[in-house]
Amino acid sequence: MTTNDWIGMIMTVVTFFLMIGVYFYALRPKNKDKLEKNRFIPMDDDAIDSGDKNGGK
Repeated sequence: MTTNDWIGMIMTVVTFFLMIGVYFYALRPKNKDKLEKNRFIPMDDDAIDSGDKNGGK
C-alpha cells in the first residue's frame, strides 16, 4: 500500500471511532438534560451580535 492509502485508511478508521463516540455521547440518557438545555442555540437569532445597532439602515 502506498503512503496515501495508509493515510486514507487511518483517517477513515479514526473518523469511524470518533463518530461512534459522538453517537454514544449524544444518545446516552445521562446527557439528555445537558443536551436539551442547548437545543435551540443554532436557531437563536438574539445570541448573534453583528455590531449593527440601527437595523441595517
